[in-house]
Amino acid sequence: MADPVNNYLVHLSRDRKMKKILGIQEPVKLVRRSKVHFYLCASIMSQQLSTRVARVIHQRFLNLYGSKIPSPAMVLETSAEMLRSVGLSRAKASYIHNVSRFALEKGMSQRDFAKMGDEEAISYLTQIKGVGRWTAEMLLIFTLGRQDVFAMDDLGIQQAMMKLYRLDNADKKRFRQDIANISEKWRPFRSYACLHLWRWKDKAK
Repeated sequence: MADPVNNYLVHLSRDRKMKKILGIQEPVKLVRRSKVHFYLCASIMSQQLSTRVARVIHQRFLNLYGSKIPSPAMVLETSAEMLRSVGLSRAKASYIHNVSRFALEKGMSQRDFAKMGDEEAISYLTQIKGVGRWTAEMLLIFTLGRQDVFAMDDLGIQQAMMKLYRLDNADKKRFRQDIANISEKWRPFRSYACLHLWRWKDKAK
């Protein structure tokens, strides 16, 4: 059986700039998590918050359910006022209800996504009010374990690529085309490239 870690390292190392990062980092792994509904809700909770604040809100949210991950039905039964009491905005409380309702009515398990390609899964998720493409991409990488997702609109990815490839983002359209072109060399392992870029950016601070 092929080793996915060795496969992605060999492939991404063909990009000389990326090879420099890979040479100073430990390999990364993608994981598939159950409770997809919860991780999508957690992603929404974390939007525009520092890691520390997001962690506090996540724990307060879990405390509503005895520190256990709630089912979609349990979240739907929780009033918006109760959700807001843990520190969520009115909009985020509404979005979390939207996700829970969608999970119950349409399905949001690993099995539901197994039959979908990446773009199909993103289209499926972005039907939900409050779930944009970036949020869907984060779910694909960190919860569904998809190996070829390029988070083009992620600020951390953009900043890392600007520094690593010495790109100028003054012309937004050209910049997006430049990073898209670079990422094409990473297929079919773009998720792994993103994971290494995020790690490199954090260490470079």
